[in-house]
Amino acid sequence: MAAGYDAASELAAFHESRAGVQGLVESGVTAVPPIFLMPATASSWSSPAPTTAFAVPVVDLSLPRSDTVKLVRAAATSLGLFHVTNHGIPSGTIDAAVAAARAFHEQPAAARSAFYSATFAGAVAYSTIPNLPPQRGQPAAFPVLPWRDSLLVHFESGGKSAGPDDLPPVCRDALLEYHRCLTGFGKEMAALLSEALGLPAERLEQAFQMEGSAMVCHYYPPCPEPLRVVGACDHTDASLFTVLAQDNVGGMQVRLDQGGGDDDGEWVDVAPVTGALVVNLGDVLKVVSNDEYKSVEHRVVIKSPQDVRISIALFFRPANWSESDFFGPLPELVTEERHARYRSLTSSELRNYRKELGHARPSLDRFKI
Repeated sequence: MAAGYDAASELAAFHESRAGVQGLVESGVTAVPPIFLMPATASSWSSPAPTTAFAVPVVDLSLPRSDTVKLVRAAATSLGLFHVTNHGIPSGTIDAAVAAARAFHEQPAAARSAFYSATFAGAVAYSTIPNLPPQRGQPAAFPVLPWRDSLLVHFESGGKSAGPDDLPPVCRDALLEYHRCLTGFGKEMAALLSEALGLPAERLEQAFQMEGSAMVCHYYPPCPEPLRVVGACDHTDASLFTVLAQDNVGGMQVRLDQGGGDDDGEWVDVAPVTGALVVNLGDVLKVVSNDEYKSVEHRVVIKSPQDVRISIALFFRPANWSESDFFGPLPELVTEERHARYRSLTSSELRNYRKELGHARPSLDRFKI
């Protein structure tokens, strides 16, 4: 790190530009600025070729229902992430949404900067969100900023929800249609995940009235030094589940958990499958399933200095997601043989704990019984 480097000042200047990481690329940078660089003391971010044979589970919705439920259960209990094929959403709808997300991030800086928010606040917000800082005594494991810009659209009911006129014109129609289609897909996934727990198909929907409450369109620009930056640092999702559409560039990885410490478990690629959607389960579903389901750690690495990566994540959360709304293991899943693994908690407790962990490995230990 250069002498006299002031991360706070550099971060403030970056946000003041309102142009995101793409603005740096447009300016012709040939070296990564310090706030994006991996700390010298951190372990290598680049992942070696996997040493174990691994294939992401695939759930084919064209199969008989009983077979599909078995596939969902196997994937949800072993990894917490799977591809979904034959899902019924037109490929043109997905392709149009991905293209629209790219169009937003590649329009002139003056157009996209109108939506910029350093705090990611508002019904629609464009920003580069800083990685969580290390907590006291923790070594720095990640840079200040990821090499990624994001467009967030809130679809929650209430005053924070985005109306059609709030969305950027360049991507409005395609993203609204994608969200409409994915809402129905999310209800179908909730039903399959319920049945895979041995519950009625409508159980999760009745309990949480879940909705695709937040859509985030991620844009990973070309990077002159891809092995020195973070696309998205290690994390689990604070949701029931997330549905992800990604282009064919790749870069998403999951950790095959071996049950040990912070450095345990091999990182493997989630290679794109043409036409498939990725479903990954979040911390809320891990809790309400009473630890039947996994909440998978994942990250994004930058693959090359030339390629742009686009992904669209739609987070399905409980409709009631306020500080006073508690969730915990579903009563049907608590028995004498399998006691409750977690106490009831609120979304704010979950979010605050994730912040307190800083650069430590994602965990739900505080809420275990």
